[in-house]
Formats: sequence, structure tokens, C-alpha cells
Amino acid sequence: MQSQDFKPSNGKDNQIVENKELSIWEALIPVVALIIMLFYNVFYAYGDSALDGSNQFILLMGGAIAAIVGFFNKVKFEQMIEEVAQNIKSTAGAILILLMVGALAGTWLISGIIPTMIYYGLQILNPTIFLASCVIICAIISVATGSSWTTSATVGIALVGIANALGISVGMTAGAILSGAYFGDKISPLSDTTNLAPAMAGTDLFTHIRYMLYTTVPTLTVTLIVFIIIGLNIDTSGTADTQSFLKAVEEAINVSPWLFLVPAVVIFLIVKKTPPLIALLIGTLLGAIAALIFQPNIVASMGGGTSLTFENGYKGIMNAITVDSAIATDNEALQDLFSAGGMYGMLKTIWLILCAMVFGGIMDGIGALSVISKALLKLFHTTFGLFASTVASCLTLNLTASDQYLAIVVPGKMYAKAFEDKGLAPENLSRTLEDSGTVTSVLIPWNTCGAYHSGVLGVDTLSYAGYAIFNWLSPFMTLLFAAFRIKIRMLTTSEKA
Repeated sequence: MQSQDFKPSNGKDNQIVENKELSIWEALIPVVALIIMLFYNVFYAYGDSALDGSNQFILLMGGAIAAIVGFFNKVKFEQMIEEVAQNIKSTAGAILILLMVGALAGTWLISGIIPTMIYYGLQILNPTIFLASCVIICAIISVATGSSWTTSATVGIALVGIANALGISVGMTAGAILSGAYFGDKISPLSDTTNLAPAMAGTDLFTHIRYMLYTTVPTLTVTLIVFIIIGLNIDTSGTADTQSFLKAVEEAINVSPWLFLVPAVVIFLIVKKTPPLIALLIGTLLGAIAALIFQPNIVASMGGGTSLTFENGYKGIMNAITVDSAIATDNEALQDLFSAGGMYGMLKTIWLILCAMVFGGIMDGIGALSVISKALLKLFHTTFGLFASTVASCLTLNLTASDQYLAIVVPGKMYAKAFEDKGLAPENLSRTLEDSGTVTSVLIPWNTCGAYHSGVLGVDTLSYAGYAIFNWLSPFMTLLFAAFRIKIRMLTTSEKA
């Protein structure tokens, strides 16, 4: 076999190297090996804790297998490393955004912004439309926190308890809870998956969120309509007691509607298409100012003091931005909601991205992704076929690798070139990854998300899966949009160049 001529990168990101000597079967060896290793690692070895580091190393092992395939095809090691470097370079913006998201979450917690959202969200609970209220409450809280897991483990547990008191099916309730929780997880800029999908596809965070709204809002609307109809046709008894939660929030922070000004400013900046890093930085700084004004005792406590001074105020804000922070509360159910990881809390996701870029870079370098992309384009001649293939791949990864992150990372890297070759903008891919990878993970009993939420809520996965309407409807919605070419943005001539 002839060795490829190695040409240094011209600085353009995501340029996949073409290796004419590589067959489709050779190109698939690293992918199949990666899936098998991830399946064992998640399903048999580590379970929910696989993301703590073992999955990241498995991605590096997948890269090593890809390198071996490359060596057999006379691909130079320097060429592989060059592609890894270019891949990592392309994610620099996403990594900075992730760090800033962690910082924003910290200041929004200690300022009381997130707890205030929870406080007002709980007050919209109405027994006559209980299920629809569950969707709305969990959506609000998940958008505020960026975490479906935290929403489920806190307010979700309380709502299941209320459902029992009202005599409403816990399967229905869990489905409503998860529908709302994953809506928020999917569109919140604080969510790791919302940051991960555009990083894999090659677009930016806010473009990704805006583009997701086209499919996400109709899906949520249908979900709410179905739950309203169900709710109006079931009998309830008793009342929804949320007073203990509301009282715990009032005791922990100074609740004020003025705090909504901070997220309102950030939303305004997003609408005005302000660069994500600038919008998040402004949101972080405004959150810090709000913390000093509305929650001086909390800031002082985080800085190691009893009353606010310049020194402990500075330390309190910096601690919230950079490391773990928490608001003290006697209510155990609120403890997870009243904590944030700061920039430090984003390192696991950054670690995952970097290792995924190593795997993807070596696959680029040996020409495997080019071969796979060409095979996919031959197999699926239409735009709809490419979207359907992406959805199927995300579902397959959720079933086999049992992890939503990997259901975003692996298909995202595999299909990026195929979407580009079809002239499709990268936000089409990032939206599809979330519509089919993020939200369906909770429907699979052995997936980390399915196992977690089932255990936390105390409801069997199969009991709530049919009622998690938002989750199973999302992939159908994205396919519907693809079939009728609704909001499918094509690359412009300058973007192709």
C-alpha cells in the first residue's frame, strides 16, 4: 500500500483527511470496538459513574485502535496527531463557554436567581391540571439549573409524593416530570448536553439553542395538550401541599422578583445575537452583583465570614464562580437544587470532549470518517435519509453504549462531514443529536439516565416511558421537519468556501 502524502493543516477546522487505501470494513473497526468497550464499561463495570473517567479513557483506547488501523495502512503518526490538534482547536470556543456556564451557574445560585425561579415555579401547581403543571414546573427548574437529573431528584420526588396524595398514577406523573425536565435540559445554556452537541457538530451554543426551538416548542406544546386532556379526564382527591418547599426557600434566601432582571438581560443579549462568551460573562457578573445586593449573608458565609466585608465578599463570589458552592437549607429535598459546581464542575464534560476529539482526530487522520461518510451518503441518497440515519445511530448508541453523552459524541463526529457534503448547516446535526440522543436516553432501562431517573423517582422505566411524551416524540418531530424540509438551513456559498 502506498503511504499518503502528508500536508500540514491549512488552519481550517474539521477538514477530514481522505485515505484511498482504507476499506469501509477497516474504517468501521475502531467504531465497533469503541461501542463494544463502552457497552461493557457502562453496563457491567461502572454504571452511573462511567463518566467519572473510565469512558474518557475508553475513547482514548478507541483512538489507539484507530491508530493501529492507520499504521497498517501506512498513515503517518504525525498526520494523526496533526488532525487531533486541529480537532481540539476547533472545540476551544465550546470549552471556554462550558467554563463560563459553570461560572454563571455559581453566581446565579448564590444570588438567589435559581432558587427564586424554583419558588415561583412551584406556585403554579394546580391539582385540576396537575400533570401539565408538572411539565411546566420541571421545565422551568430544568432551564434554570441545566440539569434533568437535579430536577428529578428534588422537585420530581416531591411531585411524585403529591401525585400519590392526589391519587394520580405515578407512571403518568413521572412521564410528565421527565418531559418537562428534558425540555429544560435540552435548551438550557447551563446544560452540559446543550453545550456538547454544538461542539460535536461544529456550531455555536446560542445558534444551536435558537435552532432547537423550532422542533422543541411544538413538541412541548403537543405534550402539554395531551397532559391537559388526560388531566381533565382523571379524578383527583386531596390538595397539592407545596408549602414546606416554599417555606424552605424563603428561609434560605431573600426571594425577590427583581432577581428576574438578570436572566431577562441575558435572554435579551441572546436574542440580539451577542457572542455567547460575552453574554455569559455579563450574566455571571450581573449575578455576582445581585448576590452582593440581595444575599450578602450567603456571600459572606461562602467567603468564610459572618458579615459582608470586601475580603469575604470577594472570596465568596470567586468561590461561587470557580468551585463547588451551596446555600444552606434544612430541607434535604432542596439540597441538590441549592448547589452548583462552578467552573470546576464542568471539567468532566471538558475531559470527555477532549478525549472524543482525540478519537475523532485519529479517525480523521487515517481517513476513516471520510470513508464512513461516503458510505453513508451512498446508502442514504436523500436529506431525509441522512437525518434518519443520524437518529437511528443516536438511538443505537443509547441502547448499546448506555450513555447519552456518547450518543451525542460518536454520531456527532461521524456525521459532521456527511452533513457538510450534503450542504447542510451544522446546526441541523446538533439539533438532531439532541432530539434523538439526549432525550431518548431516559426511556431505556439499562441506560444510565433511565436507571437513574427510575431509581430516584421510584417508578419503573417501562411504567413511565409511554407517558414521557416529550422524550419519545422529539425524534419523530425532527424527522417530520426533515421530511418536509421545514427549517432545514443550508450552507451559504461563503460557508462552503
